[in-house]
Amino acid sequence: MKRYDRLKEIRGMDPERDFFKIYRMMATLEFPWDITRALELALYRTYAVPSIGRLLAGTGEFPDRTQKRYDDTALLLDAVVEHGFDSESGRTAIRRINQMHRSYDISNDDMRYVLCTFVVIPGRWVDAYGWRRFSGHERHAIAAYYRTLGKHMGIQDIPGSYAEFERCLDAYEAEHFGWDEGGRRVSDATLDLMASWYPRPLAPLVRGASRALLDDSLLQAFRYEQPHPAARALVRGALRARAKAVRLLPPRRVPHFVRQNPEIKGYPNGYAVAELGTFPAARRGAGPGSCPVPHGRAVSDAAE
Repeated sequence: MKRYDRLKEIRGMDPERDFFKIYRMMATLEFPWDITRALELALYRTYAVPSIGRLLAGTGEFPDRTQKRYDDTALLLDAVVEHGFDSESGRTAIRRINQMHRSYDISNDDMRYVLCTFVVIPGRWVDAYGWRRFSGHERHAIAAYYRTLGKHMGIQDIPGSYAEFERCLDAYEAEHFGWDEGGRRVSDATLDLMASWYPRPLAPLVRGASRALLDDSLLQAFRYEQPHPAARALVRGALRARAKAVRLLPPRRVPHFVRQNPEIKGYPNGYAVAELGTFPAARRGAGPGSCPVPHGRAVSDAAE
């Protein structure tokens, strides 16, 4: 297999019908490192919406148990990617996500915005720092994948295309990004977590490099100082240099899943999907948190 053979295979698929297979190839074979970093940034962006940042700070989970929250979120999303929407693990993961979300008063608009970040931020990250850009088929497939996830989560008025996801994200951020003390605390805790993954003497450099990747709207919302232009150029140049090096490597032959990442540190002895996440008391009238989508065989067949 040559470096661009998998892209040729993807272009021969129907991105609406084969979206699961295409996205799984993107996330585990073509861009596993990049999509992991992009989804980290996607979730991080949501803290700049005060209603989201304030809620996450208020639960105490993100500021106080940041590594566990990171692990649980990544592993629940990964279970669907690895096993499919209609698999036992995928259905259990979605049920857990729904149970947690329905324990809090979260608006549909905020839920839809978070979904938009999962579609748009990986596209923008890979276009800037990936070894190649997303193809049109891949943009179509990632939109279809998260549109399907959103339906399983009961989100309403989901955008229908990648371009619509992008417009929805940009409009929501322009209207809602702003300062909140809780959001800043969650942001600080997240940057501290990322720094903790490296030897302690490197922690200040990691925090600085992380802030150098933030755009001005995020920096303003969290009231961080502007990084020095040289720091931004160095960090972003290093990522582009990495992309050039990856382009020269042979294509990955074995899927790499998020559960294999060294950043997942909370479950050295393994985990059960049904036990991931938190178990807060259900909000009155919120319902049991089951998946609202009937399950057949179509998606699970695609995963096999």
